[in-house]
Amino acid sequence: QVQLVESGGGLVQAGGSLRLSCVASTNIFSVYAMAWYRQAPGEQRELVAHITSGGSTNYKDSVKGRFTISRDNAKNTVYLQMNSLKPEDTAVYYCNGRYSMNNYWGQGTQVTVSS
Repeated sequence: QVQLVESGGGLVQAGGSLRLSCVASTNIFSVYAMAWYRQAPGEQRELVAHITSGGSTNYKDSVKGRFTISRDNAKNTVYLQMNSLKPEDTAVYYCNGRYSMNNYWGQGTQVTVSS
């Protein structure tokens, strides 16, 4: 069982920045595809950003140019740098890791953007 532990959420004003981190408890982190999802109250969980084991990335259209996903395999960590935050980015952000038949989730971290 792999544990994913997120950190870095908080309250920020519109236009501000936050960096989320997710540390994975596995010694084969480099083979995992990693992603960040978010879920706002009353909404479905949605994919925000994804990074493959090879480092290829893709993003939800509304965050392109503002968010950057990256990974540091030496630290078993995936990051989400969020700039130019908007009130509509407010949600609980979840880290996800997938490899083969394995699919793991973190506990989530709250991001609140005030207007």
